Amino acid sequence: MTNLSNQPDRGINRKTSLKLRSIITAFISLLFFSCENQALYDQYQAIDNTTWEKDKEYYFTFLVTDISVPYNLTLEVRNNNLYPYQNLWLFCKEELPIGPLKRDTIECMLANEYGKWHGHGISLFQSSFPIRTNHVFPYEGQYTFSFRQGMRNDKLSGIQEIGFRVEKAQ
Repeated sequence: MTNLSNQPDRGINRKTSLKLRSIITAFISLLFFSCENQALYDQYQAIDNTTWEKDKEYYFTFLVTDISVPYNLTLEVRNNNLYPYQNLWLFCKEELPIGPLKRDTIECMLANEYGKWHGHGISLFQSSFPIRTNHVFPYEGQYTFSFRQGMRNDKLSGIQEIGFRVEKAQ
């Protein structure tokens, strides 16, 4: 005669294993869906030899297909310790699919009055500057934003990259 009291109940183990697998699968699925990137556009461009020439313009072109939702537009600047100033003046142009060219001047404060960088990093600092928040694009189509440095230097050192991000507003 066999002693059944020492053998594990396989039905309970299978149920527990199935529940555990279901919980793990649901958690992994939730993790993937929660990490969904809301960015319509996110691009960086390297500044040639970390020296931004006065007449050099950097272009960011993206396509807008949904004009019913608001977007946040953010300029990203990556500078190193060799940047000699507290701020950075930029000339911005916006080309819409329809209509005139829009121009603006933007001041980016990269450091405080004591020279401490505002951005995140150790030797390369990244700073974000909101250009527009909850902006609704007026037309579907291709938009181009361009940036040119507006400092008095013909050759501006210390700026390594600029980036532009367009993401759905929360």
